[in-house]
Amino acid sequence: MKNSKKLLIICLSVVLALSFALAGCKKDNGDGGSSNNNDGGSKGTDTVTISAFISRAGTNPTKDNRIYQKIKEEFGVEFKFEYVVGEIGERVGTMTAGGEYPDLIGVQSNEANQFIDAGAFIPLEKYINDAENYPNLNKHYGDLINRIKHDDGHVYIMPNYGVHYGTVYQNENWGPAFWIQIEVLKEFGYPEITTLDDYFDIIERYVEKYPQIDGQDTIGFLILTDRGRDWTLRNAPSHLAGHPNDGIVMVNQDTLKAEVYQHKETSKKYFKKLNEMYNKGIVDPESFVIDFDQYIQKLASGTVLGLFDQRWSFNKANEALHQQGKYERMYMPVPIVHDKSIKDWYLTRPELNVNSGFAITTSCKDPDRVMKLFESLLDEKWQKLLQWGEEGIDYLVNEDGLYYRNDEMRKEQQSPDWKLRNKADDLFEYLPKMEGSYSDGNATSPGMQPIEYFDGLTEPEKEMLRGYGVETQGQLHSEPPENPIYFPAWSINIPTNSDPALISQQMQDYAFEHLPDIISSDPSQFEEKWEEFVKMHEELDIELFENHINEGIQRRKEEWSK
Repeated sequence: MKNSKKLLIICLSVVLALSFALAGCKKDNGDGGSSNNNDGGSKGTDTVTISAFISRAGTNPTKDNRIYQKIKEEFGVEFKFEYVVGEIGERVGTMTAGGEYPDLIGVQSNEANQFIDAGAFIPLEKYINDAENYPNLNKHYGDLINRIKHDDGHVYIMPNYGVHYGTVYQNENWGPAFWIQIEVLKEFGYPEITTLDDYFDIIERYVEKYPQIDGQDTIGFLILTDRGRDWTLRNAPSHLAGHPNDGIVMVNQDTLKAEVYQHKETSKKYFKKLNEMYNKGIVDPESFVIDFDQYIQKLASGTVLGLFDQRWSFNKANEALHQQGKYERMYMPVPIVHDKSIKDWYLTRPELNVNSGFAITTSCKDPDRVMKLFESLLDEKWQKLLQWGEEGIDYLVNEDGLYYRNDEMRKEQQSPDWKLRNKADDLFEYLPKMEGSYSDGNATSPGMQPIEYFDGLTEPEKEMLRGYGVETQGQLHSEPPENPIYFPAWSINIPTNSDPALISQQMQDYAFEHLPDIISSDPSQFEEKWEEFVKMHEELDIELFENHINEGIQRRKEEWSK
């Protein structure tokens, strides 16, 4: 049986490799070549198809998608997307084993090194440094070149977020937080929630008062433990201790020394609380068996009161609740900590999203054309189309020249089906993009536009913000300090199969395998199981891993200060 399974995987690898090879920058006229035109394509040229792998689940846009049609008309380019099905690690392994790729890979930091170490990506610094032919890309990344280089000195990935223009607005938290339904906050008069105990107290009271929602059992707290996304299980303790998102380490801001915290006291306090809540029936037992799709389905049902996650990761559930008109069941962040002596640091100033974005693969036959397209799409005209849409259709302009949307526009743009016909989200998500404000003073996206942000909220959202005396979701958090020079530590490169990488993987495996058992154990067994968990870590050379991260912090401190 094992041999049959291996044979099946090999066969699939060959078939997928061949399909990508045939799709690479393919002309519609079927000659398999591509134009040497260096303007990104234009009207009158042959249409080429750019194949792109998106490293998350998704759905292909409709064939008549309005934005993709405009790109095709202007540049002679169309896209063929493939999305992750199953575990991302397995899919990446299949591609790197075969050595054949789509033209583009929309990569996230977790899988970046695996592709780079396999030689899957071409260097891009020659384009970024070419101010004459690629002025937009040069302006966008030129001053940041030292920050986006891999350890070997090459740039392989164009960061998709973190390059800012003009005024930057932080109206919302799209990163990590403890989240809670608006209805729970309303039920208790928008109470002050500062600590972990406060948070679970209000959830427990709501479950007791309302054991069912819409005929289904109320779920107090849901955890995602799916492989590749289990930061939702592991990362909360650092935030409860008042640290920003540095991944599996906490960094002392006075000494800039990183320390693994997974087996330390701050984590013990958190998991002991989860153990208590599990035994009270507040934590959903299915947390430890469901996959990501089932997790989103549960959240979208409106029966889950709270969770810890990053907004971008679970936002499809929020959108589904919005589409169903369950506005009061949508989620708001509560930046809680262990105790009131700790200042929250969930919201951070926008940082460069190193190792996440589009990379061009060695299978792409015409990388010049792809880069020229990216150069063109960084123009304000195209950025406005990608982010705001078309004037008169997707947004309006007031007498002061500020962009806004009416209620009908806002409603339709919350619909996933509408987006598949009228937005280019899968392309835009991984593209180099402008953030902040355009040259005319408008925010680069509707969510950042101050006049549009509040007006675009549902009435339950507006009422909640008024209840807390603020105007934006971002104001629910403490004002973030300047980002540390190294930030974030989670993006420091760890070479694949290196000793630090193996130790990191072992720690993730320990968490994945043992934390669910610790959380779901009888309270009388918690201390014993926790001590076993700590001993496992003490037997690892965690200091070697920490030294690697600390060397990376010092390297960034030196190079990023230039």
